[in-house]
Amino acid sequence: MSLPNPADLISQMAVDLTAYLSKRGIAEPRFIGIRTGGVWVAQALLKALGNAAPLGILDVSFYRDDFSQSGLHPQVRPSELPFEIEGQHLVLIDDVLMSGRTIRAALNELFDYGRPASVTLVSLLDLDAAELPIRPDVVGATLSLAPTERVKLSGPAPLQLELQDLAL
Repeated sequence: MSLPNPADLISQMAVDLTAYLSKRGIAEPRFIGIRTGGVWVAQALLKALGNAAPLGILDVSFYRDDFSQSGLHPQVRPSELPFEIEGQHLVLIDDVLMSGRTIRAALNELFDYGRPASVTLVSLLDLDAAELPIRPDVVGATLSLAPTERVKLSGPAPLQLELQDLAL
């Protein structure tokens, strides 16, 4: 399987996101990336949009429903939200949507900060493997992987996708 070029996906996502927000009448959304890959995607997307708005960063480690099983990751850092959440239109950005559990954790954390007016979900890749009823509003590409395959995003610049086969 050949993976798409992240730069091409970001360019198309910028067009799609602009159209989506315009259709909903959202003029000044607040952008939030989920650490780490989602932050990289958010930075690239903001650059493609020509938007210099501050970027919020979420680390959802403490909000994951598997926290008690996996424990604390050594690189956990606090979330950084340089703006109010209450009443804001948010664009929540992640790199890869798989089970939906990271997004659920992100929404739980955001609502601890306040009640947003709306949340638009953007994901570079949707692996079409959701365990929860969560789908992105704007997506770069949807992929179906074999059970032994994973996609790894490296960055921040340039963003690169790598297909990993865990069976090897």
